[in-house]
Amino acid sequence: MNINSTLFLQAVVFAILVWFSMRHIWPPITKALDERARKIADGLAAADKAKSELAQANQRVEQQLIAARDDAGKRLADAERLAHSIIEEAKQRAGDEAAKIVAAAKAEADQAVVQAREALRAQVAELAVKGAEQILRREVNASVHADLLSRLKTEL
Repeated sequence: MNINSTLFLQAVVFAILVWFSMRHIWPPITKALDERARKIADGLAAADKAKSELAQANQRVEQQLIAARDDAGKRLADAERLAHSIIEEAKQRAGDEAAKIVAAAKAEADQAVVQAREALRAQVAELAVKGAEQILRREVNASVHADLLSRLKTEL
């Protein structure tokens, strides 16, 4: 056997093997590789889409948390304002009520003073009449009159 013919024959067998492999073996392998590459690409795309959706969901959650905090702060401020206004209203009512009570007490005291003055006037008038009566019953004497008037002054 000659090396050249062996080499030539091996080259022909190799060419037939390459042709057979290209015709029958290679297409299913490339098809499987392409399918797998497509699945991997789809998986990566889905992962990217899920990441972006997760980021958007996190943003929405943050916005909702901020809105909830703002709302809670506004409600708290409203509640504080309402409590303050209720307290101020209660203070105003208490002040008005105290003013009414003071005014009523003052009116009562004024009325008591007026009644006391009237009673005192009545007593003074009585005493004056008694004094005049006593003066008129006795004889006219300056020292006796002075004595009676001084007693009258002490009684008043």
